[in-house]
Amino acid sequence: MTGYRFEKLNVWQLAMEFCIEVYRITRAFPDEERYGLTSQLRRAATAMPLNIAEGSGCRTKKEFIQFLFIALRSVYEIVTILKLVQRLSYVDEQTHEIMQIKIAEIGRKLQALINSLQGSANNK
Repeated sequence: MTGYRFEKLNVWQLAMEFCIEVYRITRAFPDEERYGLTSQLRRAATAMPLNIAEGSGCRTKKEFIQFLFIALRSVYEIVTILKLVQRLSYVDEQTHEIMQIKIAEIGRKLQALINSLQGSANNK
């Protein structure tokens, strides 16, 4: 590891692993979804670690929190897309459940980081 601050964040690590899993899973989506749900799910998944990383380079906690909220909104988008692709039978029930558990954990950790930063920002 190169030692960037964001690389030490557990939520960034989880988001990176989730992103890799999304790419693996979406390889099996129908070709007709290449520019639809495949692209949308991949973009939402990559937005999480990208926004965490970009936000970590901000000058203030307030700016970092804004990027974390963008990452959190991607979590909500992913939850919805996963429900949709499961209903369309692009993923099986087991894969859907595993992915939902993973994205829920990322969402909880993002919210906890936001809460922590907001608390420390309010104490200054």
